Amino acid sequence: MLTFFRPGFLVLVLFLFSDITSSAQPSTTKVLTAADYQRAEKMMAYNTSPLVDHNNVRPNWLPGERFWYRVLTAQGSEFVIVDPARGTRSAAFDHQKLAAALSAASGEKFEAWRLPFSTINYLPGGKSITFSAARKNWTYNPETNTVAVNSAPVEAATTRSGRSSAMSLSPDGKRAAFIRNYNLWVRDMETSKETQLTTDGIKNFGYATDNAGWKRSESPIVAWSPDSKKIATYQQDERNVSDMYLVTTNVGKPKLEAWKYPLPGDKDVATIHRVIIEIDNPKVIRLKLPPDPHRGTLCDDISCAGNEFGDVEWNSDATRLAFVSTSRDHKEEKLFIADAATGNLREVFQERVATQFESGQGSSNWRFLAASNEIIWYSERDNWGHLYLYDAATGKLKNQVTKGDWTITRLLKVDEKNRTLYFLAGGREQGRNPYFSHLYKVKFDGKGLTLLTPEDGNHQVTLSPSGRYFVDNYSKQDVPPVIVLRNTDGKLVSHLEKADISRLTATGWKPPTPIVVKAKDGQTDLYGLMFTPSNLDPNKKYPIINYIYPGPQGGSIRSWSFEVANGDNQALAELGFVVVAIEGSCNPLRSKSFHDVCYGNMAENTLPDQITGMKQLAAKYPYIDLDKVGIWGHSGGGYATAAAMFRFPEFFKVGISESGNHENRNYEDDWGERYIGLLTTGPDGKSNYEAQANQNYAKNLKGKLMLAHGMMDDNVPPYNTLLVVEALNKANKDYDLVIFPNSRHGYGEYSYYMTRRRWDYFVKNLLGATPPQEYELKPKQDTRSAM
Repeated sequence: MLTFFRPGFLVLVLFLFSDITSSAQPSTTKVLTAADYQRAEKMMAYNTSPLVDHNNVRPNWLPGERFWYRVLTAQGSEFVIVDPARGTRSAAFDHQKLAAALSAASGEKFEAWRLPFSTINYLPGGKSITFSAARKNWTYNPETNTVAVNSAPVEAATTRSGRSSAMSLSPDGKRAAFIRNYNLWVRDMETSKETQLTTDGIKNFGYATDNAGWKRSESPIVAWSPDSKKIATYQQDERNVSDMYLVTTNVGKPKLEAWKYPLPGDKDVATIHRVIIEIDNPKVIRLKLPPDPHRGTLCDDISCAGNEFGDVEWNSDATRLAFVSTSRDHKEEKLFIADAATGNLREVFQERVATQFESGQGSSNWRFLAASNEIIWYSERDNWGHLYLYDAATGKLKNQVTKGDWTITRLLKVDEKNRTLYFLAGGREQGRNPYFSHLYKVKFDGKGLTLLTPEDGNHQVTLSPSGRYFVDNYSKQDVPPVIVLRNTDGKLVSHLEKADISRLTATGWKPPTPIVVKAKDGQTDLYGLMFTPSNLDPNKKYPIINYIYPGPQGGSIRSWSFEVANGDNQALAELGFVVVAIEGSCNPLRSKSFHDVCYGNMAENTLPDQITGMKQLAAKYPYIDLDKVGIWGHSGGGYATAAAMFRFPEFFKVGISESGNHENRNYEDDWGERYIGLLTTGPDGKSNYEAQANQNYAKNLKGKLMLAHGMMDDNVPPYNTLLVVEALNKANKDYDLVIFPNSRHGYGEYSYYMTRRRWDYFVKNLLGATPPQEYELKPKQDTRSAM
């Protein structure tokens, strides 16, 4: 009997047979082992940093311009003393003798190059030193080679400046300001007597309180007068400001965490009532102007450097106070001078910009020169960051001090007597990376502009207290540091250190490759770094991963100086990827127009620059596989990553979005209103923030996306990511989600877990390989720094 097969049935049988036979074949999927991950982990900072010697100098200045520093060596560490006047550099003491004397006195064994302390203090006379070790304080006399216990109590933990983080020490060191029950107090550092300075502070209307929404602390935000007799601060009004809420995850009922966190468009944001407080006979003088928005010229806060009150300058005898008032949208700056006794004000001048005003990078670059009644002012009015000299009496411009297609970043010193300015700037030296920082000096009238750090590289400068000398640490991203001492005429005084990376390179480590590509406009040069496997085979193809941080207050390049590890970029490359970080337009340190490319539209996220940059790199380096492009970032980089996956789904195949501010109507008011503008509603009923919200484009996802967030993130609240999650659910999209129930913005103790999950995700979905199961990263401390 003939048997007939229907065509569809025959196809089904053949398919099943094919599936059975193929499943019987050995798997061709690449498998990465624990050894592969161990090789990658060797490139993490906690493994590379201990292999670098003589890499840094942090001067601790002494009377007479001398300074000491501690440097890490292959054997351990060494203390060095430098005398600029004599041009000498020598060991601070005989390490062998001190170790032997301390061992004998303490009953514990110590080695010369592994001394159990990292800081020392010189006693008057500049020879004997004190230090803490073995749970006691000691004094060492090098002339008699004796170590003795001294009676000073072992200090509690303090900040690097030597003060408690919840206090602000006066310039003379005799008093410290602190907050108690929303009021400002001072403590006498010798007697511990406490004096209440204000009495009417209440919850949400307290004095010197630190709350920028995304940043909170118990530290007082104050500006002490030079004579330590007055404090400039404010009473912060948050009484009608809306709250943000987070809840813990725990056994039993969760705990609610609520604090003031205004959002863009809110009717009420935090405001500050400016005051001057007299200390000796407590008195509060209120400055006679309406409350200012909680804003500053430098960052999205009024305190951008520790607990210092920004944009405030005293004159030498504390009779006058200059300050800058910033509008809510950061478009208008007004400089006032106040009478410290009465609170009366005089507006000196104002500047208004179309986008957002900033006074520099790292520090506010304006100064009140009371002796000559002048103002040094920073402005980008000619498209570049430069200094201007104003008459403080009339508010009239006297002259532009610096000019040209280059940018000043930090004004370090004003020598009023010699009418000379010292500042850091980038982009002036032709043929060099424009992000490299150099030190210059110039006269107030703009004459005598002099380069003080001539070497090609990024110069990190530390001035001596008098400003007569500076320590210069210069390097490139692929060239280790050289550290020298110069005077402020630019003359070399002494060579201090030259980094030795021989132990590091012996492990197979290699520096990243500096890259230059054109921006999306086809004309502007963009700078960045490329990381490739140490065992790169140029005949193979490698997926490319774009590490991104779009700013606009910073960028993807963590540092323009030499780094032994740039996050986990090199470690990730070791797993079989090319990793690139490109400083796109929208980021700072270039021209004003360069920085403003994304103004009003943060969804741009430098992504067109990243895409065109990677295409150029692939044309130059054929081993880059543009069919396999990944992207990841944290915070703003998380926002950019999701935007990349939703807006450019044909180009980006795998993305990992960590802690992203996906919806800036859900992020703190100051950042959004500074870089996007005040929230407005158009004729269509939609706000100017609507088109920038990532959840609105989630339906476009085609590739593999992992989202991650800490549920106690008080910087970028987790609801930003949950909005994207909800949109992906509604669009019936597959995605991956990692939640850290009780973690803040950076995940804390789980940060290395997230790193491993990131590696696994790219290995699986971009490399097409199988990672080792649950590999554990094991950070460790540099034993040379262990006390």
